[in-house]
Amino acid sequence: MTEMVYGTVPASSGDPILPRWWRTIDKWTLSCVLALFSIGILLGLASSPPLAERTGNAPFYYVTKQAQFGLMAITVMLITSMMSPRLVRRLATLGFLASFAVVLALPWIGTDHGKGAIRWLSLGGLSVQPSEFLKPGFIVVAAWLMSAASQIGAPPGRFYSFLLAGVVVLMLALQPDFGQASLVLFAWGVIYFVSGAPMVLIVGVAGLTVLGGSFAYANSEHFARRIDGFLTSEVDPRTQIGYATNAIREGGLFGVGVGEGQVKMNLPDAHTDFIIAVAAEEYGLVCVAAIVLLYLIVVIRSLYRLTKERDPFIRLAGTGLTCAFGVQAMINMGVAVRLLPAKGMTLPFVSYGGSSLIASGLLVGMLLALTRSRPQTDIGDIFQRRGR
Repeated sequence: MTEMVYGTVPASSGDPILPRWWRTIDKWTLSCVLALFSIGILLGLASSPPLAERTGNAPFYYVTKQAQFGLMAITVMLITSMMSPRLVRRLATLGFLASFAVVLALPWIGTDHGKGAIRWLSLGGLSVQPSEFLKPGFIVVAAWLMSAASQIGAPPGRFYSFLLAGVVVLMLALQPDFGQASLVLFAWGVIYFVSGAPMVLIVGVAGLTVLGGSFAYANSEHFARRIDGFLTSEVDPRTQIGYATNAIREGGLFGVGVGEGQVKMNLPDAHTDFIIAVAAEEYGLVCVAAIVLLYLIVVIRSLYRLTKERDPFIRLAGTGLTCAFGVQAMINMGVAVRLLPAKGMTLPFVSYGGSSLIASGLLVGMLLALTRSRPQTDIGDIFQRRGR
């Protein structure tokens, strides 16, 4: 507890792995992530029994599966958080290449589960969404390319990362998965900005994004339907957004009571995309504020620790991972309160979903590994290395 208040003490490289990991890890971030997972299990107990009844399963079938996937996610997170930055980079590169190949093959081997978008790969009784694993891998690879570009005589890493981002965004948009595509593009933009990109180029990328959105609106019925539903002044109370906004309104400050909420009876995605509506209805604004605070602590703590980091790769990769994690949570909650168009994006560690949980565990594990306390190289040594 003392270290959580006064900070961690960098350990020497000769210490055993576990004690060194415990002294250097950001315990605030780790504690908040575990709290978010616990809240997800609690909300799963409230939201999933109606769905289990409709699908002919045991009342707590989905809660049990969420707990199993969650334990896998936490295990992945803890193991990844013990890695060195170099090992994180290698893992991310291999993971990106593998998930990139699978996403590329989804039009032929994927399935849409009746939702109109080919995003999933069925493996026996399991369903995997490869784009969830593509995201953290891409962020680290893009940061690697941009950090390498800052060295003398290095290849044009920023340009290569731009081409890679364009290919990834195009692949995701064709599924269509505009939510993940926009999140990947946002994370790349953040890394590009932090790496020192000129504002002219950033404005140009923003303009291309607007043009791409206009093209998608004109040529994709799926995209246009969601934008039109968001822009309309009247909300159909029989839609998912209608049920969610009504549940949030009914919850008030302290909620209607545990198990008393009605939104889970009507929303097919109450345990995934609209889990925050269940929290707002049954536990009120107090619970929602606590969830928002936990995400804020993770983002602020991670960015604060990264400001002390002198390694360009660690700083860029950590910033991209942090912003992707925080913005995904913001998008999910923004959709539920109708501040953003519906995107079908889960709430990290809270929503149900095996791919989402494990991929979030991988992303936060990489972030914890990159934000661990470590002796910083003297700034003069960095300039000497660049001049060689």
